[in-house]
Amino acid sequence: MIEVLAGVVAGLLIVAGIVVMMGPNAKGLFNRIGMLRRRRPSLSVFQPARSREVVTTGLNPKTQRVLVAASRLGNWLRAHNHEEVARALRSAAGRITSDEPAGLYAMQTVLRRLRALNLDDGGAQERLKALSNELRDAVQDRFEQLELLPFRRP
Repeated sequence: MIEVLAGVVAGLLIVAGIVVMMGPNAKGLFNRIGMLRRRRPSLSVFQPARSREVVTTGLNPKTQRVLVAASRLGNWLRAHNHEEVARALRSAAGRITSDEPAGLYAMQTVLRRLRALNLDDGGAQERLKALSNELRDAVQDRFEQLELLPFRRP
């Protein structure tokens, strides 16, 4: 009997230690577990199908082109372990959605940093150049459309 009690106490201590190591994240985990228990299975046969249409954000098509090119380049940079530049690119894209001229100038700054980035692999360097040229063209088109200061070619 005492072995069972010691085992239960040891198990509780281990669980308490794990919860302490998780820190503030433990509360969110317990909330998620609680939400899973409360969910009721829905009868999807009797419910109308949900629309899978993409919601338009109200952005200019050329701005959307800039954001798509930035996301492609950012994903490629993250895949090739250039997290810092990818983070700067993501930050500039975020600024475009709130303050477009400031975001475009930030994007231009990131493009300047990309020019200094050299890779050992020739194929990877060509892909980086193609993706950055795509982004540069999109940014230049939007600069011209907004009639901002001229976009200087290197």
